[in-house]
Amino acid sequence: MKTYRAAVIGCSRMGAFIDHEVVNYRGIVRPYSHAAGFYAEERTDLVACADLRPSVMEEFGRQYNVPTQHQYTDYREMIERENLDIVGVATQPEQRAEVVIYAAEHGVKAIYAEKAMAASMDEATAMVEAVESNGVAFNLGTNNRWNTGFDKMKEVIDSGELGKLRTLIIYSNQTLFNKASHNFDLLLRLNSDRPAEWVTAFLPKGDDQIDGDLVREDPIGQGTISFENGVMAHALLAPTGGTEAICENGLVRRLDGREWEIRRSTDVKGWRTCLIPEAFPEFEKTSATTNLIKDLVHALDRGDATTRGGVRCAYASTELIFAFMESHLRNGERISLPLKGSKLRLRRDRGPAQPRFKPKAASS
Repeated sequence: MKTYRAAVIGCSRMGAFIDHEVVNYRGIVRPYSHAAGFYAEERTDLVACADLRPSVMEEFGRQYNVPTQHQYTDYREMIERENLDIVGVATQPEQRAEVVIYAAEHGVKAIYAEKAMAASMDEATAMVEAVESNGVAFNLGTNNRWNTGFDKMKEVIDSGELGKLRTLIIYSNQTLFNKASHNFDLLLRLNSDRPAEWVTAFLPKGDDQIDGDLVREDPIGQGTISFENGVMAHALLAPTGGTEAICENGLVRRLDGREWEIRRSTDVKGWRTCLIPEAFPEFEKTSATTNLIKDLVHALDRGDATTRGGVRCAYASTELIFAFMESHLRNGERISLPLKGSKLRLRRDRGPAQPRFKPKAASS
């Protein structure tokens, strides 16, 4: 079978080194970073990298066997020289649209873009146009879409054994561009990517973090999403994690990222209807990053741009981020979707984070 030439643009944490930080995370199966995923996947050959920091690329090269002559401070030069099939774009959101659009317009046929998709809705729209007009397979790094536990959770929901899906709950939504980008995409996935109709939201520190049209920090936010099929979703800022899908005759949920359960509505003699726990179906724990990359490889094999995620799914979760901010700015007003006219843009005045070059010591 064909092996595809891969490269990473943005060689920091999610680009290359976050695997060193998640050694003890029971909820994460490595490989986790873009580079580690390409390096481990037998169908991809990690041949090059691009970053503005030669010192970071030097360590990248040592870890992933990428020689200095294939390390670039200009990603455009790398794309023009390396005859790439697939690119991982692991920059910050502020730079992501420019890189994705260039790659899509200059011959790259598969893109694994880190979340959140873009720093503004105008940029997200431009990315959709570039990806679709050039027939590029696209997946966003919203890892829950590739988590086999959530695959099983969706199977339970879709089976109808608990009745019709009514409500989805994210208990710890946290920051919109970083954490909620995962959560919003998961809500869409569990609801079979049905379109959202409206949102209403509140950002506890939003008044200090949004300056006119500029979003100076990644704000935390909570709110409600209404979907066209009648499902309601609630993204909370509760001090506990977890995801819950409530159906007519029971619920299925993940508790704090590690444990899964089903509770079925049961009539107990002498009592009112109770939610009785039962075993969650068995599933194989695999790397979400590996699953995402394999999906892109299969799209390249077929010669089409169809993926589990896709640029339209990425756009939909990004739209929810900006709709939450727009609702807050209008005192919690209900914001109808599709979102129109948002000029908000994330722009943080900070340099790139220094990655961890050596693994954390595993706990005993």
